[in-house]
This record gives sequence, C-alpha cells and structure tokens, in this order.
Amino acid sequence: MPESKVRKGAAAKKKLKRQNQLVEQREEHKRIAPDAGSGKWVVPAFVACGLIGVAWLVVYYLAGNSVPGMSSLGDWNILIGMGLMAAAFVIATFWK
Repeated sequence: MPESKVRKGAAAKKKLKRQNQLVEQREEHKRIAPDAGSGKWVVPAFVACGLIGVAWLVVYYLAGNSVPGMSSLGDWNILIGMGLMAAAFVIATFWK
C-alpha cells in the first residue's frame, strides 16, 4: 500500500528535527568541553616535585644527622621523600 504525502512529509520533518537536535548537542558539547591540551605547569611541576623528593631522600640518607630539622623528623623523612615522588606521578597523569 503506498504511503500518503502527509506521512512522507511528517517523516521528513521528524528526520530534520532530529538532525537539528544533534547539531545543537554537538555545539553545546564544544562549548562545555575543556581544552584538550595540558597546561604549561604540568611538566615543570612533575620534574620539580620528583627531583625534590629524590633529593630529600638522598640528603636524609647521606647527611640526615647533621641537618638540623631532618634529624628531629626521624623516619618521617622517608614518607616525605616518597610522598613527593608519588605526587610527581599524580601530576604526570595531567600531561596530555
């Protein structure tokens, strides 16, 4: 049985409306979506945090008793050094 012109027109209008909705959703998503690139702060912060953590541990193991504040921290120095290195790896996840 052939379709009437009214049905064809309604189907075309429905298809056009759906296409317009998709275009609007894509445009809205573009406005909301953040930049794809990472900030310029990520690499320097990653390197600095990692190197400070390694330097902290090296200084603690080599000269921990002679550094005034470090000797009072005791074994917390290991946690501080490892925490700084772990923070560096967390910062590295922001790099794109």
